[in-house]
Amino acid sequence: MIRGLYTSAWSMKAIQKKMDVVSNNIANINSNAFKKDVALFRSFPEYLTLSMEKSKGSQGIGTIQPGHDVDEVFIDFTEGRLEVTGKKYDLAIKGAPVSFFTVGNVNADGRIDIYYTRDGSFQISPNGELITKEGYLVMGEDGAIVLESGDFTVNEDGTVIQKGDIAGRLLIQNCTNPETLRKYGYSYLLATDETVFEEFSGSVVQGAIELSNVNPIREMVDMINVMRQYEANQRMILTQDRTLEKAVNDIGAV
Repeated sequence: MIRGLYTSAWSMKAIQKKMDVVSNNIANINSNAFKKDVALFRSFPEYLTLSMEKSKGSQGIGTIQPGHDVDEVFIDFTEGRLEVTGKKYDLAIKGAPVSFFTVGNVNADGRIDIYYTRDGSFQISPNGELITKEGYLVMGEDGAIVLESGDFTVNEDGTVIQKGDIAGRLLIQNCTNPETLRKYGYSYLLATDETVFEEFSGSVVQGAIELSNVNPIREMVDMINVMRQYEANQRMILTQDRTLEKAVNDIGAV
């Protein structure tokens, strides 16, 4: 009976983690280029339970099945739908779901911390630099992209053309092992020591942005299922608690 309490309680803990993931996905439905998270569960093997008698030492007295827990939360890099905005500073990556714009944040030491994103809703700084909403520099192959006033075009390969001259080429990289990337916030990703990049093979679309790949209906269905699982485990704990109460108060008194 105690084993059942442990299993149900542990399952509730795991389901709460799943709820956190689903809630975060729903909260970012309207975040440009947001990639939803998916929680994977793993069943635990049975563990040997031990008695701790000083005279005899530790002895096996049975096994216990703790249930399951969230084993991994991975990022779904499925490409989101493109929305045409007509704005010249809006850029989107098409046909390459694991390719990313490279952006840099100048820290207090003057060094540039590199991040990756698919959110191409860029702006222009007072210095003519192409930047993100958070003020991060949009990096080109030869450094930050700097533009003069006036119109410009971006070719499918990321080459920026202004007044007939090449102003730079966007540094867009394709990740061969996206499972090694880590979310940083604001749709940014951090590379790890294991991350490997290769040459970009997709296309850049000017005047469009990529939307979130979260399906709101599916996430709401998942949230309902998670709530039902949580409530079922709550009822199991109550049932087992009442059974234990009877065993202690009624059967134990006989």
